[in-house]
Amino acid sequence: MQRAVIAVTLAVVFAGLAAGSDAGKAATVHGYVLDSACAFTKGLKKPISAQCAESCAKAGSPLVILADNGTIYWPIADTTPSSGQNEKLMPFAGQRVTASGKTYERGGSTAIVIETIEAEAAHK
Repeated sequence: MQRAVIAVTLAVVFAGLAAGSDAGKAATVHGYVLDSACAFTKGLKKPISAQCAESCAKAGSPLVILADNGTIYWPIADTTPSSGQNEKLMPFAGQRVTASGKTYERGGSTAIVIETIEAEAAHK
């Protein structure tokens, strides 16, 4: 009997932990699509060029969105198994975009599950 109580208690605890996962926060992000290496190592505020961002992405560097406030958003999928998001971002490489979706923060990183993305008009 005691084993059954312990088993049920553990099942309830683990179910609660699984259900308590982060649901994400709806957000709209304005910024540039560029490759992650340049976002971190070059200190850029915008991409060098669309061709540069495309070349790095084709070579395997993940594309990210560098927001106006300096936050780097890692595009992620909310599916399991997950998938890379470069294909979704490639048409916008090197451009300013508005992306909306759910954002997640963990350990100093910020990610976004993109629901909509579109190019912005020229920005100065």
